[in-house]
Amino acid sequence: MKKTSILIVEDHPLVRRGIRGLLQVQPDFRVVGEAANGLEALHMIEQLQPEVVITDIVMPMVGGL
Repeated sequence: MKKTSILIVEDHPLVRRGIRGLLQVQPDFRVVGEAANGLEALHMIEQLQPEVVITDIVMPMVGGL
């Protein structure tokens, strides 16, 4: 079975680690990357093409929406 690829976008490192930890124990999910701001996320989305993006709404530079 194919795992769902996920990109985590969150400006707080501790929250990013927590989300990654929760997702890594799920057999159907694969975290393909993490971004600390919206600009970084846009580049990573283009490169990695994740199926799901979990994002914070309020972040420096470019927000989650």
